[in-house]
Amino acid sequence: MEDFDYLSAGEVYLDSACQSLRPRPVIEAVNDYYTKHNSCGERVKYKWGVETDEKVEGAREAMLKYLKLPKRKYNTSFTLNTTYGINLVLSQLKTKKFSKIMTSEIEHNSPFLASMAYARRAGVPREVMKRSDDGSIPLDDYDFTGAVVVVNVASNIDGRKLLNVKELNKAVHRAGGILIIDAAQALAHSAEIIRGVEVDAIAGSVHKIYGPSLGVLVWRDDLLDSLEPLWLGGGMVDDVEQSSYLLSAEGKEHRYTRFESGLQAWGEIVGLGAALKWLEGVPKSAWRNLENNYTELFEFLQNSDKVHLVNKEANPTMSFYVEGVDSYLLGAALSREEIMARTGYFCVHYYLDHVLGLPPLVRFSLGLHNRPEDIAKVKKILEKII
Repeated sequence: MEDFDYLSAGEVYLDSACQSLRPRPVIEAVNDYYTKHNSCGERVKYKWGVETDEKVEGAREAMLKYLKLPKRKYNTSFTLNTTYGINLVLSQLKTKKFSKIMTSEIEHNSPFLASMAYARRAGVPREVMKRSDDGSIPLDDYDFTGAVVVVNVASNIDGRKLLNVKELNKAVHRAGGILIIDAAQALAHSAEIIRGVEVDAIAGSVHKIYGPSLGVLVWRDDLLDSLEPLWLGGGMVDDVEQSSYLLSAEGKEHRYTRFESGLQAWGEIVGLGAALKWLEGVPKSAWRNLENNYTELFEFLQNSDKVHLVNKEANPTMSFYVEGVDSYLLGAALSREEIMARTGYFCVHYYLDHVLGLPPLVRFSLGLHNRPEDIAKVKKILEKII
């Protein structure tokens, strides 16, 4: 795509699961903030501040629109990243309201470790659920009574999806629990899984959806009933007396500040608005190109005798190892050919190392910037190595 024209002909970027490349319109939107209306959002009334406020409010609303969630029930707050957002919610949950916490075996360390911390703090049991090959959770195998459930809707190792998220959401709520979603890997290329599903909170990373380095937390109003404020300050208060305060979230307006203690990354938030607008305008031909690229690469790896794939089906994110080849050395060899890929366990140590017993892996994660010639080059280099 022409919006990624800064890539040279020989550079192949295959690490979009970590952070996607930014298209020109997003880069320009961030630059415009710093050069044309650099100001503190939601605090000033001069011209630059008014423009910043409009763009920030537009980004909040655009995020809800992107997820097809009603503004009357949901709020958009900004954080550092997905990990921060999940920890921000779990660290403030009332410890006596829920009887256990549940996560799954294929989770990134973000929810996996945060669920451990919550279990210890609240003194409740923690349960690690199995996931099917297609990513779904076998609901009949688990009791969600009074549970905090924290799971992803798309894996960062093979892209498998939580196909029964709607049914999971109903089961958790019927049992008096809450459902917190890690949508880091879903928002860019699989947002349809979570759209319109009224879970309690969705944490994501803007830098994985073609935007700047930023986190986003979308949450239901009634989640506040389960929280005890611990992170305080900045723009989240309406009034402060000597020994008391009134949070904006306790009033009718500006409830999003409940998770925003202090000055926010206004330029990056403006960039989010630009990224969501850009995504809306991506032509169908670009999505077909992405699908063709990852399908071709998946089939090549699948048909290579020495390659062992974690994936069961084609996906923009695929992880593998080559028999007899150290993955870290393979990653270095690819790098020398200007092919940028991730190596290791991708922050999923428990599942990949201790459940599957796999050696360190190589991960290819594609994006809308990838060209057919990128795939041809990767295949050519891998054929030499294998």
